[in-house]
Amino acid sequence: MTTTAERTTGAEKYVGQPVDRRDGRAKVTGEARFAAEHPYPGLAHAALVPAAIARGRITAIDTAAARAVPGVIEVLTHENAAPMKPPRAFTPLDLSTFVSATSVNYLATDEVHWNGQPVAVVVAETPQAAGYAATLVRPAYQELPAVVDFAAEEPNAVPQKGNLLQEATADKGDALAALAAAPVKVDLRFTTPPYHHNAIEPHATTAVWDGDRLTVHESTQNIAWLRKHLAQRFEVPERNVRVLSPYVGGGFGGKAMVWAGTLLAVLAARAVGRPVRLALSRAAVYRTVGGRTPSTQRVALGADADGRLTAIVHTSVSRTGRVGGMPEPITSATRHLYAAPNIHLRQHLVQLDLVSNTAMRAPGEAIGTFALESAVDELAWQLGLDPIELRMRNEPERDPVDGKRFTRRLVREAYALGAERFGWSGREPRAGAMRDGRWLVGMGVATAYHPSMVLAASATVRLDAAGRVVVRCGMQEMGMGATTVQAQIAADELGVPLSSVRVEYGDSDLPDSPGAGGSMQTASVAAAVLAACDKLKRSVLALARRAPGSPLRGQRISRVVARDGGLFHGAAGETYAAILARAGREHVTAEVKANMPVLLARTLLERRRWVKAACGAHFCEVRVDADTGEVRVSRWLGVFDVGRVINAKTAASQLRGGIVMGLGMALAEETLVDPRTGRIVNPGLADYHVPVHADVPRIDVHYLDEPDPRMPLGLVGIGEVSIAGVAAAVANAVRHATGKRVLDLPITLDKVL
Repeated sequence: MTTTAERTTGAEKYVGQPVDRRDGRAKVTGEARFAAEHPYPGLAHAALVPAAIARGRITAIDTAAARAVPGVIEVLTHENAAPMKPPRAFTPLDLSTFVSATSVNYLATDEVHWNGQPVAVVVAETPQAAGYAATLVRPAYQELPAVVDFAAEEPNAVPQKGNLLQEATADKGDALAALAAAPVKVDLRFTTPPYHHNAIEPHATTAVWDGDRLTVHESTQNIAWLRKHLAQRFEVPERNVRVLSPYVGGGFGGKAMVWAGTLLAVLAARAVGRPVRLALSRAAVYRTVGGRTPSTQRVALGADADGRLTAIVHTSVSRTGRVGGMPEPITSATRHLYAAPNIHLRQHLVQLDLVSNTAMRAPGEAIGTFALESAVDELAWQLGLDPIELRMRNEPERDPVDGKRFTRRLVREAYALGAERFGWSGREPRAGAMRDGRWLVGMGVATAYHPSMVLAASATVRLDAAGRVVVRCGMQEMGMGATTVQAQIAADELGVPLSSVRVEYGDSDLPDSPGAGGSMQTASVAAAVLAACDKLKRSVLALARRAPGSPLRGQRISRVVARDGGLFHGAAGETYAAILARAGREHVTAEVKANMPVLLARTLLERRRWVKAACGAHFCEVRVDADTGEVRVSRWLGVFDVGRVINAKTAASQLRGGIVMGLGMALAEETLVDPRTGRIVNPGLADYHVPVHADVPRIDVHYLDEPDPRMPLGLVGIGEVSIAGVAAAVANAVRHATGKRVLDLPITLDKVL
């Protein structure tokens, strides 16, 4: 891995600057084409028919009325659809198997596994005809007993198994005995509901077959692994599949896996011999694409009279689907945040007959920190301590569970800066003591935490004789400025103007990139871009050194600096244009290929030695109507330790976005599942409430900009850390304003009154 200390570079001119996003103009002018906006001759449209039961078998399916609708081309069911190859089970030896959202082989079986599972696909000349005809398909079912009520099934939870990348348990000392003996303790039960992603762009696929060659325009967070998955499911060579995804209108984890809509669009296009577009409605997204698991959590803390923790107990129950799902690392942050001699962590699972749950921004940490940071705040109340002071007294020097070293950890600095900027010293310690007219005013804090990791990425960098640079990598751009930051990195590494760097991305024909998830993409691609730039500079220097009279003869790469469009040793040097012209070269290209087994092994070795993470401190002020219980967030400040910041503008935007999403989690969002039928009853933005502008105050964000020495360019990852701790900060502010501890999200009027 290329670290800050090892790389060769020129003077940094663009890294750290607030550079405008390169795709901004295309998106605001409508020039950017998303997955459902690519025209093709003869384009047909598809719509899904959802199952109306949670578990059972289809005994008959009447498609006559649907086929009679003008414009209908085909109705595919398990009775007439060509079977796909079943998905492969997950194996760490091939991480692309991770993207199988469910084990269901759609339309190759009469089995129904959840309420909403697609049981037929209608293909028509227009989306209106397809959508209407889909309502006329009449399946008949033999229902089987189904388990869909999470609360009722909680007592049957079983221990969750860990894996190479995610621990599910931890034991240090005897936490239960220490808890029982502690002079001061809290022991609380928390619940969080299911949540759904609500990206501006719903999931959409445009699929085109040309013989055994497939082109797919897709809203995906994982281009390379989607390509592998489609090749496997449709039994064509991987080189015959091309996935195009230059613009993705939000994902938050929901577009990281391969869901039914994508597969059935490709299946339908092959069946009818025409390009097919399948754009999911909001309701179809909720019913065929998984969201975040609900959870119940117990957090029990024991402390001495001075506030030193003696015991931490954190256990959880979450769910997966019977046909798939991603267990959430709910206790992940608890492993790392507080020093205690006795720690007991356990995660448990139940399997339900519901659509598989999946990753959602900061999976595990977002809901786990709600419980942990609320419990820490409640312990501060029990002790009569300032909640920041309690945290500082228990800030660890090394990882609390296994003693590993932190690559860097600036939690103290984040709280110190935040307290000063927020005016924390003006907080009246007593609950309910601060008022503004009818509003009770409260202030709360919470810690943010998200681990950092790097996966293998490939990249090529080409430099031509005119000094123009092209960076090529099949990465995903979901609006976070991914291509902009890689252009900034390349410009600085090669010492060329930012305007001369072009980034090609969003295409599976380009060098492979890991998916955009886990706050890993920027660091992973940056490592490849840094290595490719270094390789390119070495190649250019080799050309210069072979030229008679070159001022760079005899120089080693460690002695030269890339600047002013060339390589220089002090004042002596040459431009790239001059070097390439003398060598008779039109361009020089450097390529770095990902070696996933090697990097995965290196990543696992790093995890044994170091703890790498982004962290931060949230400061929240709320106003609570004393009569109605209405909660309004009136001020917010977040201070973050996110390593080196590449783009000041996009970084701040990402941090604010996570906080807004956390406010929705705290105060509004909740997927409602009928405990009798397993049907989602609020599948859309009319009934699933997300924050709007009126709900969001001015959000001030600051970052410490301290590089992590064990990460490429010192960057850590920004996209997910800022949602972690948000819900707890709101709950803690409500506790300060009202004296009421809300343990169950969302924080609604009835829970405050």
